[in-house]
Amino acid sequence: MDATLCIGSGACAGSSAHFRMTQDGHAEPREDVIVADDTARDAAECCPVEAVTVSDTSTGELIAPA
Repeated sequence: MDATLCIGSGACAGSSAHFRMTQDGHAEPREDVIVADDTARDAAECCPVEAVTVSDTSTGELIAPA
């Protein structure tokens, strides 16, 4: 997650338990490394500023957003 891009829409936290909203109104990941499950991909797809991305750790290939 790129915290510098986050605008605090809450879409990622609303779609995935991997993210939470902070007291300052921005999102942050709950874990250092997040498994690329369906909810992580959903969070990346619904972020309006593409602050959340999902990549393959072995190749660096972007999985989401598509």
